[in-house]
Amino acid sequence: MGRPVARFGATFTACVVIVVAALPAVGLASELIGRNAANVTLRVDAAGKALVTFRSAGQSKTVVAWGAVDARPPDRARPQVAFTIVLGGGIGPNVCRPYRGPPIAWRVAACTAPDGTHWAVQAWQRTLPNYGAAASGDRAAWELRLAHWSGDLPKLELWTDWSYRRFEHLYGRLTYKGLPVFGFRSSRYGVPLDAYGRNVYVDALDSDYGAGWKRVNSFLAHNPRGTFCYGFYPHGGRGTGAGRRYRATVIGPGVAPDVMWEGPGAGSFDAERDAAANARQHALLAGDRLCKIN
Repeated sequence: MGRPVARFGATFTACVVIVVAALPAVGLASELIGRNAANVTLRVDAAGKALVTFRSAGQSKTVVAWGAVDARPPDRARPQVAFTIVLGGGIGPNVCRPYRGPPIAWRVAACTAPDGTHWAVQAWQRTLPNYGAAASGDRAAWELRLAHWSGDLPKLELWTDWSYRRFEHLYGRLTYKGLPVFGFRSSRYGVPLDAYGRNVYVDALDSDYGAGWKRVNSFLAHNPRGTFCYGFYPHGGRGTGAGRRYRATVIGPGVAPDVMWEGPGAGSFDAERDAAANARQHALLAGDRLCKIN
């Protein structure tokens, strides 16, 4: 949770942040198909079955997946879409053609099927520990993830400003096809406990955690609007994590692809920019009880 800081008499957004431990969340297995993979290939047959082959831990791996596309909006009464996945096996002749969809982050392989839907394999380090801590083992793994979708990508929007006129702050929302993305249950540490919930994983470039990209924190997109906020305050004797650039990555809803945002830090405090940001937050974060606007 964001550490309390004395009020400095400025208009600000106070963020209630649930810190996410770097643990696997419920519902991720429908997309996670491997770790630290090399020599990745993607094929899709006329029946809509995808075959992904790769090498991991010195062994050749084969995964066949089918039966899902895009995502459902959050719904307590219906399960989120998920692939049927079989380890090993084969498929019919490949009919997937060169990828014709929008640019995607963390791309390893992608193609466009005859029905116009897109398939992609992506890889990124989801489980890095927070606050720039050193990573080892599974906490440094590059997860290999499979997606199948039509039309537009999920939309991850972020903006930066300041809290208390001195600490950098970011806020935003996650939507898919115009509807918010959020879950209904999570642990006290912010780990989703259903297949609808999604975490935002934030990295900073050249921050007080060190040179290069470092994981800052990870937190839930909130029910009911898919919004979120985070303040770059000192945490547990570590620095703030504020850097010259930020990036945020989110696992796509359902079997939609993972998406990433990148942009510059807020820089030095600017009262006019901060006032404009506060006005935007009043509209964007209305109804979000975990992001308190004052």
